Amino acid sequence: MSTDVEQGGAVAGEERTELKRVMGPKLLLLFIVGDILGTGVYALTGEVASEVGGAAWVPFIVAFAIAMITAFSYLELVTKYPRAAGAALYTHKAFGIHFATFIVAFTVMCSGITSASTASRAFASNLAKGFGLDSDNTNLVMFIALGFMALVALVNFRGVGESVKANIVLTLVELSGLLLVIMVGFYALFAGKTDFSRTVVFDSPSDKSAFLAVTAATSLAFFAMVGFEDSVNMAEETKDPVRNFPKMMITGLSITGVIYVLVALFAVAIVPVGDLGGSDTPLVTVVERAAPDIPIDTLLPFISMFAVANSALINMLMASRLLYGMAHQEVLPPFLGKVHRTRQTPWAAILFTTAIAVGLIVVVTKQAQGQVIGALGGTTALLLLGVFTIVNVCVLVLRKDTIDREHFVAPTVLPVIGALLCAFFVGPWTGRDVIQYKIAGWLLVIGVVLWAITWFANRAIRGKRTYLRDPEELGESEGTVN
Repeated sequence: MSTDVEQGGAVAGEERTELKRVMGPKLLLLFIVGDILGTGVYALTGEVASEVGGAAWVPFIVAFAIAMITAFSYLELVTKYPRAAGAALYTHKAFGIHFATFIVAFTVMCSGITSASTASRAFASNLAKGFGLDSDNTNLVMFIALGFMALVALVNFRGVGESVKANIVLTLVELSGLLLVIMVGFYALFAGKTDFSRTVVFDSPSDKSAFLAVTAATSLAFFAMVGFEDSVNMAEETKDPVRNFPKMMITGLSITGVIYVLVALFAVAIVPVGDLGGSDTPLVTVVERAAPDIPIDTLLPFISMFAVANSALINMLMASRLLYGMAHQEVLPPFLGKVHRTRQTPWAAILFTTAIAVGLIVVVTKQAQGQVIGALGGTTALLLLGVFTIVNVCVLVLRKDTIDREHFVAPTVLPVIGALLCAFFVGPWTGRDVIQYKIAGWLLVIGVVLWAITWFANRAIRGKRTYLRDPEELGESEGTVN
C-alpha cells in the first residue's frame, strides 16, 4: 500500500497528471457501484434462471468470485501504473506487441457496443411494459430499441458533459430500483407469498448436468458484474489512488454482490422459473407477483429504463471515443477520427459504432429466437472475459517490472486462478450459446479488416509499417463497460 506522506497536497510517489484529482474515496465507491449496477441484473435475472433453474443465485455468486479475483489483478496494475489507461496499457507494457494492444482495445470497444445493444433492448421492453404496450411483440420492441439507439447517437453527437455529481444521481436511481425489489421480497416473505424451496432446485430445460447448467448461467450472470474494471480509467482523477482503490473496489464489488444474490433469491422464490425466464422485464414481474395491490409495479419499469439508458449512453460514449482514438493512432482508417467543427464530437466514430449496434439489434432479434438480451449480454461477458484473461496474465508478467514506491500486490495465486477461470468461461465447454461466438467473431473480424486496410494503406504511403505512436494514449481513450 502507499504511504500517507504528502508533499504540496500530493501523496508522495504519486504520479503527476494534467487531470484534476477530484474523486475522494466516497465518490470513487459510488462510481464503482454505479458502474456495476445497471442492465445486467435488471434484464438477465430471468435468463439466468432459465439456464439453471431455481438456484439462480449460484451463478451470481460464481460470477462475483471471478470478478473479485480479477479485481485484485486490476488493483495491482492500477496502483502500480496509476494512469487513465486500462487493459490496453497493461497489455502493451507486458508484451510490447502493438497488434495485441490493438486487439485488446478493439475488444473493449466491442464490449461497449454489445453492452449498449443489450441495454437498448432492455430499455425497449421496459418502455413497452411501462406504457402498457405489447411487450411480447418482437418487431415492436425491436423498433423501439432502434429508435432509442438513434436517440443515444444524437445525444452522443451533441456532446455529453459527464460529471461525478451526475453519476451519483444515476447510481442512486439504479440502486433504488434494486432495493425496491429486495424490500418487496421481504414483504412477500412475511406475507407468505414466497417458496424458497425452489431456490435449491437445479433444473436446466436442456437437460444439462448441474455443473454445465451453472457454468452456462454464470456466463450470463457475469455480465451483471462487469463495470468494476472501468474505474481504473479514473486513476488520474482520484485522490491517492494507490491507497483508495483497493478499499473502494473491494467494497463496491461486495455491495453489488450481496444485492444481486438477494435479488436472485427473492425473484425465484416469488416467481416460478418458467414465468421468470420468459420475461424481458423479470424484476417488474417479481414486483407484480409479490405486491399486486401496491402500485409499485408501475414505477419499476421506468426506474429500469433510466438505469439501462444510462448504461447504453455511457457505453456508446466509450466505444465512439475509443474508435476515434484508434483512428488517430493510425491503426484504423483516418475517416473514423473526423470531428464535427461546431459540436467538437467524433461524428464519424459515432455513426460507425451506432451502425454496428443497429445491425446487432436487427440481426440478433431475427437469429436469437426471443433470447436477444441473453445473446447480446452473453457476448459482452465473453469479450470481457477474454480481456480479463489477458489482464490476469499481465500481472504475473509485469512482476519483473519493479517500481520505487509501494503499491498493492495481489497474492500470486489469485491472478493464476483468475486467468484459468476467465479462460475457462471463454470456452465452448461452458454451454455458452454459439450465437455469442458468432457475434464476437464477426465484430473482431471487422476490426482486423479495418486494421489491415489501414496498415497496408500506411505502408503504401510511407513505405514502412505504421504502428501505435503511443499505446498509453490509446489506453486513455477507454471508458465505462455493465
